[in-house]
Amino acid sequence: MKVLGIDPGIATTGWGLVRKEPDGRQVLLKCGAILTSAKDAMTDRLRRLSNELKSLIAVERPDEAAIEELYISKNSRTAASVGHGRGVILLTLAESGLSVHEYNPRQVKMSLTGFGAADKSQMQRMVQRLLGLKDIPRPDDAADAVAIALCHLNTLKLSAPVARS
Repeated sequence: MKVLGIDPGIATTGWGLVRKEPDGRQVLLKCGAILTSAKDAMTDRLRRLSNELKSLIAVERPDEAAIEELYISKNSRTAASVGHGRGVILLTLAESGLSVHEYNPRQVKMSLTGFGAADKSQMQRMVQRLLGLKDIPRPDDAADAVAIALCHLNTLKLSAPVARS
């Protein structure tokens, strides 16, 4: 199973594609970020975000998508623009026919580290360790997206039916 993890944003949207192997291993296939410029009109930024995400989905063909729920910051202007981006991302994922699963930051941290208040560096090191990577994925938004994909795979594992003999 291939899961596309998304860390939504408007300036930077992180993405990570993780596959679960038949033997249960989790493998990072690719990760990166979709960038938009603050100099561009919001509509142009949203269009670019959607178009690049559509292209990524068409090429990589993930089975499911996982996205971080909106974290409400103290800056309402930032929260509104991130909300615009997240809305476009959700629509693009749905129009691509993907099953979309949402996780809040605490769920992602708990799934990977067992501690719901883990800091960014703890999360990044855990992503690196779980996937056996030489380096932490970059940029940070991509590492966050990989963590979201891993959270989804871990959640699927926990919710799988138990075989009875």
